[in-house]
Amino acid sequence: MDLSNSNTAKNLGEAFAGEAMANRKYLFFAEVTRQLGMNELSKLFRETANQETEHAFAHFRLMHPELVVDDVASLTQEEKKAIAARCLELAIEGETYEYTTMYPGFAEQARAEGDRQAVVEFEAQQAESQEHAETFRKAARNFGLLTHIENHHARQYTEALQVLQGENPAPKVASSDPANQKWICRQCSMIYNPLEGDPDSGIAPGTPFEAIPEDWFCPICGASKKTFVPYHEVVAA
Repeated sequence: MDLSNSNTAKNLGEAFAGEAMANRKYLFFAEVTRQLGMNELSKLFRETANQETEHAFAHFRLMHPELVVDDVASLTQEEKKAIAARCLELAIEGETYEYTTMYPGFAEQARAEGDRQAVVEFEAQQAESQEHAETFRKAARNFGLLTHIENHHARQYTEALQVLQGENPAPKVASSDPANQKWICRQCSMIYNPLEGDPDSGIAPGTPFEAIPEDWFCPICGASKKTFVPYHEVVAA
């Protein structure tokens, strides 16, 4: 089912958010009623929270069919890695949005309204979201699930082997067209492609690297924009 650019995709996202929020809310109610000694009511809230979780899972499966596993035994190792990589990618996207956009915006509004307690809460959550994002990035690196980076490293190793065997690697050049010139992070090898941009950081597709704000950072390792250098690619035959 193609959900791209559809109202159904938007509705599923809202339904997932609603069910997920209900799950946490009912778990909170369960804890409150447990503290009040109302164990049967607490049990009811917990049971209902579990049901809301199943509803949220059903919505999320429709939103992300690439993550649905029907028969794990039939999957190759590469297919398993692709699914796990996608999970980490979505997690990093979510946490990055929280600490770069959502919580800073919330804190600024609370500060303008003079709600110091809310400011402290939002800023604490901003820091925690940033920590979570970095944890997921490290997990992606540790488990070898950053496919595009792995491919870059594989090409480097192949070229090194060619040199050892007395062969001349194919010539590589950096594009002279800013609209197509890719840039690579010297710290983690993340490659910025202007055709794709970095939507999760507010960088729209079609944005040349030079046009990116100076406070932009690598979405994989958090390195500054200055860490990137032009990416040289093999010359087309």
